[in-house]
Amino acid sequence: MALARRGRTQRTIDYWPGFVDALSTLLLSIMFLLTVFVLGQFLLSREISGKDDVLNRLNSQINELTQLLALEKGSNQDLEDSLANLQASLSTSEGERSRLQSLLDQGSGSSEVATKRIGDLTGQLESANEASTRAMSQIDLLNQQIAALRSQIAAIEGALQASEAKDESSQTKIADLGRRLNVALAQRVQELNRYRSDFFGRLREILSDRENIRIVGDRFVFQSEVLFPSGGNDLNPAGQEEMGKLASALLDLAKEIPAEINWVLRVDGHTDNVPLSGTGRYVDNWELSSARATSVVKFLISRGVPAARLVAAGFGEFQPIAEGDSKEARDQNRRIELKLTER
Repeated sequence: MALARRGRTQRTIDYWPGFVDALSTLLLSIMFLLTVFVLGQFLLSREISGKDDVLNRLNSQINELTQLLALEKGSNQDLEDSLANLQASLSTSEGERSRLQSLLDQGSGSSEVATKRIGDLTGQLESANEASTRAMSQIDLLNQQIAALRSQIAAIEGALQASEAKDESSQTKIADLGRRLNVALAQRVQELNRYRSDFFGRLREILSDRENIRIVGDRFVFQSEVLFPSGGNDLNPAGQEEMGKLASALLDLAKEIPAEINWVLRVDGHTDNVPLSGTGRYVDNWELSSARATSVVKFLISRGVPAARLVAAGFGEFQPIAEGDSKEARDQNRRIELKLTER
C-alpha cells in the first residue's frame, strides 16, 4: 500500500511552470496591444486630415491593424485554451483530493500522509483558482481592447469615406470653376482683341502717311529714328507729334473699354547689336532701350494717359526682328513697339 502511494506521488503533475508561462504570455500580449493601440491612435490623429497620399497611408494602417487584430484573436484563443487546460488540471486535482480523502477514511495507518497530501492539493487548488480568476479578468480586458480597436477601425473607415466624398465634391467644384473661368477669360480676350483691333485701326488711319511706322502682328512698331536722335532718349519734335497722336487715340479708346477689362499699353524699347562707345550717357544698349521706352511712357502720361495703364520695358539688342549685321537689319531692329494687352 505504501508503494502504491509513492507511485501516485511520483505521477503527480506540477502545473505551476505552465501557468506562469501562460500568464507571462498574456501580459506581454496586453502590453503589445496597448502599445499598438496608442501608436495607431497617434498616427491616425495626424494622418486622417490629409488627401490622396494620406488616404493611402490610412488604408495601409487599417490593413496592419486588421492583421494585428487577427493576431490578437489567435492570442486570445491560445489563452482560452490555456485556461481550459488549467480548469482540466483543477478537475484532476479535485479528483485526486477526493480519492485521497477516501483512502484516509479507509486506512488509519496512512492518515497523517494523506492529510498532508490533501492539504498540499488544497493549496494548489486555491492557487490555481486565483490564477484562473486573474486569467479570466485579463481575457475580459483583452476582449474590451479588441472591441475598442474594432471601433477605431470603423471610425477610420467612416472618416476615409467622408474625406473621399468631400474630395470628390471639391474636385467637381474646382473643375466647374475652371471651366467658367476659362469661358470668362476667353470672353475677356475676345473683347480685348476687338478693342486692340479698333486701336490699331485708328492708329493706322492717323499714322498712315509715315513709312517708318508699321504693324507687326499684334504690335505697332516705330523706328527709333522717327522718335529719337542717335544714341539719345529725348523725343525729338517729330516723335512728340507722333506720340501726341497716339495719346489722343488711346484716350478715346479708354472711354470705350469696359472697366472690368484690366488693360495696359506696353511700350518696349529695342536697339541694334552695335555696342555703345562707353563714353556717352548710357553704358550699354540695355540702358538705352529702357530709357527710350520710359521717355515714351512719360510723354504719354504728360498728355493725360493714366500711368496705371502704361508699362515700359527695355530689351536691348536681344530680341531682333531682322537677322544679320547689315545696315537694313540694324535699322529695323532699332525700334519702339506698342502692344495693347491685359495686365
